[in-house]
Amino acid sequence: MLLIPAIDLKDGHCVRLKQGDMDDATTFSEDPAQMARRWVDAGARRLHLVDLNGAFAGKPRNGAAIKAIIEEVGTQIPVQLGGGIRDLDTIERYLDEGLSYVIIGTAAVKSPGFLHDACSAFPGQIIVGLDARDGKVATDGWSKLTGHDVLDLARKFQGYGIEGVIYTDIGRDGMLSGVNIEATQRLASELLVPVFASGGVSSMADIEQLCAISSDGVAGVILGRSLYEGTLDFAAAQALADELSD
Repeated sequence: MLLIPAIDLKDGHCVRLKQGDMDDATTFSEDPAQMARRWVDAGARRLHLVDLNGAFAGKPRNGAAIKAIIEEVGTQIPVQLGGGIRDLDTIERYLDEGLSYVIIGTAAVKSPGFLHDACSAFPGQIIVGLDARDGKVATDGWSKLTGHDVLDLARKFQGYGIEGVIYTDIGRDGMLSGVNIEATQRLASELLVPVFASGGVSSMADIEQLCAISSDGVAGVILGRSLYEGTLDFAAAQALADELSD
């Protein structure tokens, strides 16, 4: 079970939102590259970046901070990024700069042909982010709820050749209210590609619950507010996950 610290970028700073609300942001660092270094030094084996401004603008907005993070740790561990990625040129540029994986969310739902092209052009490097409330997918920085069922879309995208799915329960994200284990397990058990949980982790108990369903295809979890507010110690949590996954 891979524990992946998240660095959410807003105006060049490392922040956390509550339920995706850009007006409810807490700044945890004004130096995202040093935050990345902190997590790598603590034993992180992958980092998850989100360009929050980009997600709302539909184009990259935190390029300098992203580049600084890649330069700081990108040669040591894989770094993945989502937010505002809407064309193949942007993907190519990010991968050339040293990103290992690119996450496509809104564009995958709105333009499945783009996702298909991305998977063909950059095999093994495209992850889909599916953000949902009550089983229905949301887009545009979670501001719009669609009628698409998460499982139906995930199955469709799996056929395109995606590397994995990040599943976020947006009702729980940033709320420290616990992971939606049931929905995550249901999705993972229906897919052949790895599923990464996201949203709501608050304690070691959540890590234990996720490890218990790792055999269903849950390969990891993205950690945010629990790390930044200190309700979860990263090194201890990864050690527990390693022990339970042996």
